[in-house]
Amino acid sequence: MSIICGFPILECVYCLACARWVWKKCLYTAGHESENWGLATVEEFMPIPHHCRLILSVYEDDLRNPIWAPPGGYGINPDWVILRKDYEETQCRVPPYIIYLDHKNTDIVLAIRGLNLAKEGDYAVLLDNKLGQTKFDGGYVHNGLLKAAKWVFDAECEVLKGLVERNPDYTLTFTGHSLGAGVVALLVLVVVQNLDKLGNIERKKIRCFVIAPARCMSLNLAVRYADIINSIVLQDDFLPRTTTALEDVFKSLFCLPCLLCLMCLKDTCTLEEKMLKDPRRLYAPGRLYHIVERKPFRLGRFPPVVRTAVPVDGRFEHIVLSCNATTDHAIIWIERESQKALDLMLEKDRIMEIPAKQRIERQESLAREHSVEYKAALQRAVALDIPLAYSPSQYGTFREMEEGETSGRSSEQTSLLSSRRDGRESWDEFVGRLFDVDESGQIVFKKSVS
Repeated sequence: MSIICGFPILECVYCLACARWVWKKCLYTAGHESENWGLATVEEFMPIPHHCRLILSVYEDDLRNPIWAPPGGYGINPDWVILRKDYEETQCRVPPYIIYLDHKNTDIVLAIRGLNLAKEGDYAVLLDNKLGQTKFDGGYVHNGLLKAAKWVFDAECEVLKGLVERNPDYTLTFTGHSLGAGVVALLVLVVVQNLDKLGNIERKKIRCFVIAPARCMSLNLAVRYADIINSIVLQDDFLPRTTTALEDVFKSLFCLPCLLCLMCLKDTCTLEEKMLKDPRRLYAPGRLYHIVERKPFRLGRFPPVVRTAVPVDGRFEHIVLSCNATTDHAIIWIERESQKALDLMLEKDRIMEIPAKQRIERQESLAREHSVEYKAALQRAVALDIPLAYSPSQYGTFREMEEGETSGRSSEQTSLLSSRRDGRESWDEFVGRLFDVDESGQIVFKKSVS
């Protein structure tokens, strides 16, 4: 009809809409996603460059004669490597990994390397998934990554248990990159469900650092495990933002920009409310750390800034059209930029000359802030009606965790503590505490009370 009228009205509206979408996408940068997040501190970001180097060390055949060591080396002692397994020993069910006993940082570390483009087994793990195929711990997870995580747990459970029992003051840390990041993220879920098999280690002693992870768990799980799992993403990295089937991504490796453009169009046409309501949709896990080093319309790299949060909505939902979308996924770049960011934080602290006492107070304050932020994220997930999301009191967090720590006491002591804590007593218990019966059968006040 617009053609009959001599002026293509509908066509012009369509072209203007497409032009507006292209303009907005070209202006959209990764910095917009985290611009309202808080800045990371030295204390919480300190372990990340070290764990990047631990992951890089898995690529070496001989740690005593390294070939790919970054500037300054890996910073590890080869004598402290408890075991290492290659593809032959893992039967290609999981990428190679090491278990490292870090006496310097009082830590037991299991590190898994990233995807090997030359190994079909890695593709088989990553592509073994369909939307809503596997449920675990009240949410949906990536099927192939969960299988790999269970295989690692079954293979190394006894080794980790022995290390935990011989080093009771050490923390237990899982770390990985790319494919390995997805495996260790789900491995943490398996570990938390089987703490008795690891010497009943406390939940607060378990940590997980996932570098450039694949989206591997539903939103309710991603938020619920934010007290343990920490995801590190460098600027425009495509994998934590990839919502399409990973099979399509790797089938189109040679035309990845075309696929990313199509994904952008699809995400733009999908309402955010609809995305949040889909319980099968997978997300990057845990607390997010976003390293931002480039600014729009400016050339080169700037001093990196690290922002962190536990977001519920706006959790790396949009692909960034950038020539760095794939290079930002490389572990070498992430290690380099995270070390730069840490050096800048340390330099700032040196200039401020923070006394040791204030550093300790800042660490305690940081732990409280993270706990408050974590609880707020859980409550926001419930408020937004996220499928399968629970309030903190329903799955053993905060107060219930504290009560769980008293499980070693007798049942009588525990019940007494819980009744006093809740301020609730039965009438008979109340009378029994205040009164007694004398020899004549009369009820009198107890002497201790009077």
